[in-house]
Amino acid sequence: MTKVKICGITNLDDAKTAIDYGADAIGFVFAESKRQVSKETVKNIVQKLPPFVTLVGLFVNEAAERIEEICKYCGINTIQLHGNEPPDFLHNLQQFKIIKAFRIRNESDIHPIDNYQANAILLDGYVENKMGGTGTTFDWKIVKKIKTSSPIIIIAGGLTHVNVLEAIKIAKPYGVDVSSGVEVQPGKKDKQLIRKFIDAVKGSS
Repeated sequence: MTKVKICGITNLDDAKTAIDYGADAIGFVFAESKRQVSKETVKNIVQKLPPFVTLVGLFVNEAAERIEEICKYCGINTIQLHGNEPPDFLHNLQQFKIIKAFRIRNESDIHPIDNYQANAILLDGYVENKMGGTGTTFDWKIVKKIKTSSPIIIIAGGLTHVNVLEAIKIAKPYGVDVSSGVEVQPGKKDKQLIRKFIDAVKGSS
């Protein structure tokens, strides 16, 4: 079954809602963003969450030492690198599960993927000067062109409860990642949109 990550979590209520409705992972944005959260906020949220959910910290061009410090403080063991991090940068963070994100305009943007030894690859829509959370889709057929040693592909960018099944049908990803598609405003989730999105993915009524 396709996994679901709800990203851009900024508060405990949204985190619990996502988990209660069946999210497999929730993400916290530590990079500059309308959804950016402090390590103190995230630690307070994480301490109140149940077990058996993956907690992901999203970073953009951050120093490895800083990533390690924040994740250990918060209790996060999976990181999502959403910037221009070079392949050898990942070697500095081997104590974590690593998701490396790539912004996709066309098929040529998948060529660098083979250079990265990540636990999973995330494909996101491309918007100039924005690293994520843009609500922009990409051509999901491009996923079929990827020939990588990492079998785990996650798709993001412009997904909603309306189009996510089509995306899954075309791309057949390991997981889907949504942020703006389940929000009433940046950083504040909508409970019914979260439910509809997860139900669409998981096949619930």
